[in-house]
Amino acid sequence: QVQLVESGGGLVQAGGSLRLSCAASAPTFSSYAMGWFRQAPGKERAFVAAILWGGLSTYYAESVKGRLTISRDNAKNTVYLQMNSLKPEDTAVYYCAAASSWVSDLTQEYEYKYWGQGTQVTVSS
Repeated sequence: QVQLVESGGGLVQAGGSLRLSCAASAPTFSSYAMGWFRQAPGKERAFVAAILWGGLSTYYAESVKGRLTISRDNAKNTVYLQMNSLKPEDTAVYYCAAASSWVSDLTQEYEYKYWGQGTQVTVSS
């Protein structure tokens, strides 16, 4: 069983920055691919970014490319989401998730086995 705990959410003005963290309890954290998803009010949860076990391969939704950066520190069992140039449309609950490294499509929710409880990000205009 893997437990994921997100932190770092909050209220920020448009154009500002936040860094989300996701701490994992798994001793084999480095073997998991990790992803960030978000759910805005009234919308379905959507893929944001993902990173493979070694940290060299990353994937992003088109809407966040160039503004959000996913990274991981396997020594600390933590994955991060650095969010810059935030927009009001980035307002959502952000979830981190863990998937086996051999899954075929890290943009899909069903590929992820473990989920955190989410952290709220609110961007004011």
